[in-house]
Amino acid sequence: MRRRAAGTLCAGLALLAACAASPEEHPGDADGRAPATGHPSAEGRGHLPPVVDHVPTREPVVFLTYDDGAERDPLFVGLVRERRLPVSLFLTDSVVGPGYAHFARLRAVGASLQNHTLDHPALRGLPYAGQRAEICGQQHKLHSRFGVRPRLFRPPYGTYDTTTLRAAADCGIRAVVLWRVSLDGDGELDYRRGEPRLRPGDIVSLPSGDTDSLTLAERTRRLLREIDTRGLRVGRLEDHVENVPETAPESAPEAASENTPEAASASAPERAPGRRAAGN
Repeated sequence: MRRRAAGTLCAGLALLAACAASPEEHPGDADGRAPATGHPSAEGRGHLPPVVDHVPTREPVVFLTYDDGAERDPLFVGLVRERRLPVSLFLTDSVVGPGYAHFARLRAVGASLQNHTLDHPALRGLPYAGQRAEICGQQHKLHSRFGVRPRLFRPPYGTYDTTTLRAAADCGIRAVVLWRVSLDGDGELDYRRGEPRLRPGDIVSLPSGDTDSLTLAERTRRLLREIDTRGLRVGRLEDHVENVPETAPESAPEAASENTPEAASASAPERAPGRRAAGN
């Protein structure tokens, strides 16, 4: 009898200890969904996803990225198919609207679909719950429509803080992607930092939507000629950022963009939907 009572007491104490060790609410449950399977909380693993605008590589590759999802150029689909371009599309749900079928066609010819938030807010300075809702919400949208869980995330306007990185990690993001080079509406390259020429490992951002001068397919073809001239080719971004080291929380910057959140907030209302600047 004493042994049975002692066993019952030990089991009861173990249950109480387990309950005491479990938090009442995990930060990953703020929007009612658990963190993505296989990606523990950033606080639990002690590291944050890397922030990259250039990938160290010896391969002669550059990476083409497109933001928002405002463009509907059917010739762009044909170009991606024709050249077998492994482009990365960072989609915003409120911009894509009813156009997800267009991006299903792009995905079918080799494009990858990545996360650019639900509503395109400047995230820096927002509370964790709000940032997590924007990032995890778009993860949920893309998973429900395409069955994919993006590993890459681009913060709107390129602005972010440590809270962004924690929220992104808790939503299953493996890397936060900025850009070193952008292509303007006239097909000219702009360099945010470093030498003004395409280099292996460069991440290039192209503006979303057609401009008054060149369509998206025309701008991309012009860029491809420059890439060919440099002896480079287009690489698949996801295959390269997996090897970039994670960011330690204590060393994570508060922002890594020339665009301040104040500037982003001030300029956002002036931009018509689908006409945001490159890389935004």
